Amino acid sequence: MPELSNSPNHLLASLTPQDSDLLRPHLMKQELTFRSVLYQAEQKIDRVYFPTAGFISLVVGLSDGFMVEAGMVGKNSVVGAGAALDGRVGINQAMVQAAGWSLTIDAEVLGKLVSESDTLREALMRHELVSYALTQQIAACNARHELDERLCRWLMQTRDLLESDTLPLTQDFLAQMLGVQRSSVTLIARKLQESGLIKYKRGHIQVIDSVHLRDASCECYETINHHFERLIRWRPHHPNS
Repeated sequence: MPELSNSPNHLLASLTPQDSDLLRPHLMKQELTFRSVLYQAEQKIDRVYFPTAGFISLVVGLSDGFMVEAGMVGKNSVVGAGAALDGRVGINQAMVQAAGWSLTIDAEVLGKLVSESDTLREALMRHELVSYALTQQIAACNARHELDERLCRWLMQTRDLLESDTLPLTQDFLAQMLGVQRSSVTLIARKLQESGLIKYKRGHIQVIDSVHLRDASCECYETINHHFERLIRWRPHHPNS
């Protein structure tokens, strides 16, 4: 296992050398396949994931069959860390929405390592805190902001996590994550394309003008980034920005 200081995952790269030495022997590389479910709501979380490519959506299922996204995690953070801190079950479903890779560790093993290192516990707690801030901000966003602003915010977040202007997204998927009808997403996507902000081809969205797409996003895009920067010192970086 390479040195964690060079890991694409922000949390792993930020660990102290001592915590890296604790964690590294127990990490395994795992492929994240599209639409695979890492854990379900109300189920015990057996493994903790440190994504290095792709991203994972935290979704809430409703009785009418809709699944609404409550957060997304990529190489900036960790999925399932709460299980190592208090043995909790999942409060939502974790689903891979863009295929990639992750380093993963048994949740019970990580819990034991946390008991040996206050600095490792503090790192995981900071990332859990930013996850709570993210879900709360998205809840407020869904309640107060217009769909076009929310869609632009979502596209920008996805672009940041993938560090790519090519997003493997369908309109059906976007509608599902935003909790709206597909026809509503189609109308807005058409307007964004006519304005030159994106280019849509079945199964992919190409970001053409990220500056104006960011300007068209609601305030939550920058607020979410502020939470990440303040709590875990992560700020989106895109090579084409």
